[in-house]
Amino acid sequence: MRLSFVLPALVVVVLIGLLGYGLTRNPSELPSALLDQPAPAFSVARLEAPDQLITQEAFAGRVAVFNVWASWCVACRAEHALIEELAERGEVAVYGLNYKDDRATAMQWLDRYGDPFVASAFDPQGQVGIDYGVAAVPETFIIDAEGIIRFKQVGPVDRETLEQTLLPLVARLKEEAA
Repeated sequence: MRLSFVLPALVVVVLIGLLGYGLTRNPSELPSALLDQPAPAFSVARLEAPDQLITQEAFAGRVAVFNVWASWCVACRAEHALIEELAERGEVAVYGLNYKDDRATAMQWLDRYGDPFVASAFDPQGQVGIDYGVAAVPETFIIDAEGIIRFKQVGPVDRETLEQTLLPLVARLKEEAA
């Protein structure tokens, strides 16, 4: 009779331990299977020009930032000023992926808060996001001049990430490509 009590109690303790460990993990440190892999191919309408297509070829031959955002995303609003600052510096081309959004609402959002993107891909069904392994918006990728994903930020870009990770990596990748 004691064994029938001990085994379930042991299982519960192990599960609590695993849950506790999981809660201590930083989601922005999630590993990505796409790191050091070619950026997934896509061909979708541009948000700002639905009659024009944008593909991953837009990144070809230069270092690019690919920022996944949505008008309904509160964290996207929080990082937006830094994404604009990154684009204004002119050190890297910044592209957007508007994820699971309404086109008109997304355009209004960009009109209100500013449009830092060279272009935004419109992904209303989230298929491009799935191919890029997007777990939640915002997410930001750095893609090198060869089209290889070199960095993935899960969650909003903050000042520290911009200054200590994104900008140095962009500079290094540009130097390597030169």
